[in-house]
Amino acid sequence: MTTAPAQPDNGPLNANASTPAILVVEDEQTLRDMLVYNLKREGYRVLSTADGYEAVKLAYAERPDLIILDIMLPGLNGFDVCRSVRKQLITPILMLSAREEEIDKVLGLELGADDYLTKPFSLRELLARVRAMLRRAGTAQPGTDRPAGTAAVHAHADDAPHSSSGNVGVGVSAVSNAAPAPSVTAEQLPVLVAGELVINLGQRTVLLNGAVIDMKPREFDLLAFLALHPLQVFTRDTLLDRVWGYDFVGGTRTVDVHVSWLRSKLEPDPARPRFVQTVHGVGYRFGVPVKRVPQGAGNAVGVPSPYLRPDTDMR
Repeated sequence: MTTAPAQPDNGPLNANASTPAILVVEDEQTLRDMLVYNLKREGYRVLSTADGYEAVKLAYAERPDLIILDIMLPGLNGFDVCRSVRKQLITPILMLSAREEEIDKVLGLELGADDYLTKPFSLRELLARVRAMLRRAGTAQPGTDRPAGTAAVHAHADDAPHSSSGNVGVGVSAVSNAAPAPSVTAEQLPVLVAGELVINLGQRTVLLNGAVIDMKPREFDLLAFLALHPLQVFTRDTLLDRVWGYDFVGGTRTVDVHVSWLRSKLEPDPARPRFVQTVHGVGYRFGVPVKRVPQGAGNAVGVPSPYLRPDTDMR
């Protein structure tokens, strides 16, 4: 990993509008300086801050092309920063955290983060995610001729549930004045209801016409990701990135196989699917509108309540 004592440059981001601009929000100075230094080496323009309130101001004022956002911040924690930014911007957000709990990852993604990286992480993986997120957002990479787009205003807040931790990385120290991340339990995660199909994100269970459907972990992840974005089309490459991870070495055929497995479990006629549909020449989408139901609200919407309340011994 390359390190340097360089200080963050908080100059104006519009100095070169053709180069992608990244806002780094991290309260640990060593890590923040390392990220700023290496992102600049990659050719990006970089703005940085250690404070959550300042991060929101900078995001609104500068409209960066991507935000790298730590969760544990002084003043305003990363979850609240993400929520505030999403009120007006669709800037891609990569969240960083030393917390490995699945609940934290899902909460960040539910609030509008596009990806989640657990500390310690490898610099190589972080840079790969940055490039992939900018590519999906249609933003030029450093050294290309395509103009970088500034962050658009007001749009949907959710994105893909995907996370991965590296094994080579940067140490993280606790900050005494950091605002604590909210305590989230599985009971606070929504349940996705699509007609007769019920997907319990907290319990990681699937119910179809009142019957529990056995799901392999990756099958559930793929189904949950698609259901979190109903009617939105995703390419196979995007699904590999978001569900399997950037370090997955298999091909796109893996996606097709898992889609086939899901259809065999969920569709009366797999050849004419309702839930996981093929968009020819593009990829897949979840083809049914989805309601997000709070845990414990089952009977109010006609869903058996046991499937909306995780068992007390569930993790």
